[in-house]
Amino acid sequence: MTESNGSAAQDQPRNEEMPDWEKRFRAPRVSLPDWAEDAPDRSLFVSNATGTYELYAWDRSTDEQRQVTDRPNGTTDGVLSPDGEWIWWFDDKDGDEFGVWRRQTFAGGEDELAVPGLDPSYPAGLALGRDGRTAVVGRSTDEEGTTIHLARVGEAPVEIYRHRESAGVGDLSHDGTLIAIEHTEHGDAMHSALRVLRPDGTPVAELDDTEGGTRELGLEVLGFAPVDGDTRLLIGHQRRGRWEPLVWDVASGEQTDLALELPGDVSAEWCPDGSGLLVVHSFEARSELFRYDLAHRELIEIPTPAGTVSGATARPDGSVEYLWSSAAEPPAVRSTSGRVVLDPPGMKSPGSVPVEDVWVEGPGGPIHALVQKPADATGPLPTVFDIHGGPTWHDSDSFAAGPAAWVDHGYAVVRVNYRGSTGYGRAWTDALKHRVGLIELEDIAAVREWAIDSGLADPDRLVLTGGSWGGYLTLLSLGVQPDAWTVGIAAVPVADYVTAYHDEMEALKAMDRTLLGGTPEEVPDRFEASSPITYVDRVKAPVYISAGVNDPRCPIRQIENYVKRLESRGAVHEVYRYDAGHGSLVVEERIKQVRLELDFAARHLK
Repeated sequence: MTESNGSAAQDQPRNEEMPDWEKRFRAPRVSLPDWAEDAPDRSLFVSNATGTYELYAWDRSTDEQRQVTDRPNGTTDGVLSPDGEWIWWFDDKDGDEFGVWRRQTFAGGEDELAVPGLDPSYPAGLALGRDGRTAVVGRSTDEEGTTIHLARVGEAPVEIYRHRESAGVGDLSHDGTLIAIEHTEHGDAMHSALRVLRPDGTPVAELDDTEGGTRELGLEVLGFAPVDGDTRLLIGHQRRGRWEPLVWDVASGEQTDLALELPGDVSAEWCPDGSGLLVVHSFEARSELFRYDLAHRELIEIPTPAGTVSGATARPDGSVEYLWSSAAEPPAVRSTSGRVVLDPPGMKSPGSVPVEDVWVEGPGGPIHALVQKPADATGPLPTVFDIHGGPTWHDSDSFAAGPAAWVDHGYAVVRVNYRGSTGYGRAWTDALKHRVGLIELEDIAAVREWAIDSGLADPDRLVLTGGSWGGYLTLLSLGVQPDAWTVGIAAVPVADYVTAYHDEMEALKAMDRTLLGGTPEEVPDRFEASSPITYVDRVKAPVYISAGVNDPRCPIRQIENYVKRLESRGAVHEVYRYDAGHGSLVVEERIKQVRLELDFAARHLK
């Protein structure tokens, strides 16, 4: 057994000596820039240009870029005020996600406490007013549940909402007279209801979808119309078994169903003048862009290459900017105007190999898997099953440096969109309840069987890996299916479900109660059946675990409990602890972790 604690290596090889997998992590990246509604030349984006992901201000009129935040463990949560004057950013401690909002002027200067009078908390949404002095701030704590506050510069914040169950700020109307929130007062953390409030907390309108008397259909806030006095709210709904947008006039109650007749999940945002929508359609691990004209009810495709659009925004000049990538091509911020939006200086990321689509019949229906393998390689190959987190997430045809690193080292990589994944309809996403973890393992096992039977995977050289929920499924599978895997590599996992529940942030407790049907005291058998520590004595494969010591999502104590059980058996395992939260924003640290994972697999495979 080996244990280590993290500090990233200092010596870096020259570019010409650096392997491609490492270049992919070091190459400068940028997010899709957010822009100020009333000052569209002012933008905010995230970049790893310094080796740590931080916030940057960008004045498009002068092309001047300025680093806004500079913290040892990075910063990614930031909001630009509609007038372009202020940048708000969330200040937590080394990734623990518990902290306060600070702000700084767009031009730079000292940070200040954004809302004096609010104690530290987990964030639960933020909406900033166009007047430059109003904010709606959502907070969550273990003691209070969720509270939402109206804050105005120079005044004490006023609480306008409170509930034990999870909730969050959705949006503030263009004229500041209406506040939309998402809430789960009904106790189903997977499916939110909506409420619209006045600034004094008085309710204006409610929307709560139900099915058969139970709350099984979710709603989400997509944004108020960007017009003064306009009471239209764009929302997402699941009434036809997938996410789709509709326009809800919260004053009249009228609902305009767009009925776009697209097969996958659809999200949307307002165009700047409120006359139409920018639509992102995600289907079977890929996505595409459309404009929707509300007056003519016309859907017009915006041509994009095959791959994934992970963010898009409509600009006042009529252009659309979007962040695009595919498994083979690194991400780029593109524009329909043909201009390069942001091209960070420095080394360029090498590409990788494209994904192949595989459909495997499973116990709950067809399972979609994405497969990458070294060019011209023939099986059977050492194969990595890289399992995504969430669980309400999905792997897509998008660029990912981790899987590409495995491919560079001669492995085939299989990624499985198991039941619980998004993008395949509501029934697929909601299938997890009560048999949490075990359902996903059934789907992974079906794809594993296909990989061996097809000749792709060598059954004696199979690596199971994943982070967060993927790390949880890794540890669970190593115990439930001990003969299925040669090596297990789990990053920031749930390892002891009961202890994790008691130590995690309140919003995740609510999600666990929804998934499992209650607390560990109310449904102990379900927690036991879904917990990796229940099966730890059956684990045969060597196990590698990495953990952030400040992680509020998969806390360190429950991982230590699992590790102690491995130690008591003399099981082959290694543990790496690092000083951050649920993953690291430091490039050097992430490279170190991938190097350790690659090395562990190489040492324990034939």
